[in-house]
Amino acid sequence: MPKTVTPAEDLAFEKALEELEAIVARMEDGKLPLEESLAAYQRGAELLRHCEGKLSAAQARISQLEGDVLKDLPPADS
Repeated sequence: MPKTVTPAEDLAFEKALEELEAIVARMEDGKLPLEESLAAYQRGAELLRHCEGKLSAAQARISQLEGDVLKDLPPADS
């Protein structure tokens, strides 16, 4: 029975990034057959677009909250 793949848009940023890192590691190993490499590349591209979208949305929210002026975070109390 084939493994069910969660659509990228349904994944939290952290889970999508974790899966993307695993795909990159498998592809860098160079031992995937061609068809698996193509499928991994396609899934990686989907995950990358999803992560970039999440980051862009977060940046837009921060810009809106800060009035388009990014400020340094105050130092953390030790």
